Amino acid sequence: MRITDHALNVLTARTFKGIGEAWLNNNLTAKIPYEAIVELIAAKDVSVTEQAFLEMKARLERLIENLGDSCDGVVAIGDDNYPILRRELKKKGDIPSFLFYKGDLELLSPDNYNVAVIGVLNPDKETEVDEDQVVEDFIKKQDATIVSGLADGCDSISHRKALALNARTVAILPSPLNNILPAQNIGLAREIVENQGLLITEYLTSPSSTNFREQAGRYVKRDRLQALFSDLVVLSASYSKTSFDPNNPKPDSGSRHAMEKAKEYDIKRAVIYNEDYQNNPKYDLNRQIIKEDGPQAIVINPKDIENSLPSNLKESNGRLSTPEQVGLGF
Repeated sequence: MRITDHALNVLTARTFKGIGEAWLNNNLTAKIPYEAIVELIAAKDVSVTEQAFLEMKARLERLIENLGDSCDGVVAIGDDNYPILRRELKKKGDIPSFLFYKGDLELLSPDNYNVAVIGVLNPDKETEVDEDQVVEDFIKKQDATIVSGLADGCDSISHRKALALNARTVAILPSPLNNILPAQNIGLAREIVENQGLLITEYLTSPSSTNFREQAGRYVKRDRLQALFSDLVVLSASYSKTSFDPNNPKPDSGSRHAMEKAKEYDIKRAVIYNEDYQNNPKYDLNRQIIKEDGPQAIVINPKDIENSLPSNLKESNGRLSTPEQVGLGF
């Protein structure tokens, strides 16, 4: 397993009171001795000592070792192989301070054209057919790497289509690598890695089974990474926050978070849509985004895909081109 001493220091610092992603991104992008880190933490948590830091560091190292073959390594801000971001973020708390990974970490590189494809857990058959076609066109015509969240429904459709075409795909997880969620997609996760894909997560351990707020928060944080590591975020279908569906009393709208973050990060976003869906509540978010984006809305019509599929947006995204320019946004 690949993990640097610096990455262990970043992970350890995160466990102390008052230390969050923003603090880590403001203080630990350079490799500094653990003694200096303890001094910095002391301004937030006066109870910290060098002994307490080292004891926690040893505990975390054991937990990471227990991941075994489920994890290839851990990368943290300041590590040489930490992924270069596609955007300079104003919110330092949105930058992941570390990532656990299995597979090819280079798939997060801005050299790849990454397209996130996301949507509802319960797509209609027509939605599945449309999404299959759109994903196939992105792969065959633009050599896209497909990014999604390994969830049931639209996420799984996009991953499986990429695998069927021997293409690369990245799954961003809300769970540790040794406890894949949802459990029914463990086999899919294995296929992704076996086909030179990538699994990533920010989590070393699972949340308490009774802490539902923490569980939900992990999904929201996962959604932001789908936008952060993509050049384009495509919505297959999703309910909006105010949707009503008599066949689904509690419609999910997890995709909304990723689409909102794409807009916030100035990452291009698109929706799959045609007028056949005008009365389908599963496309409420698609319609909302078309309205929000106005004349700039990117609408992919599966019935006219040749004319509506956006061209490779990698360069037009306005992404800065060098590590020195992009870095971590500092």
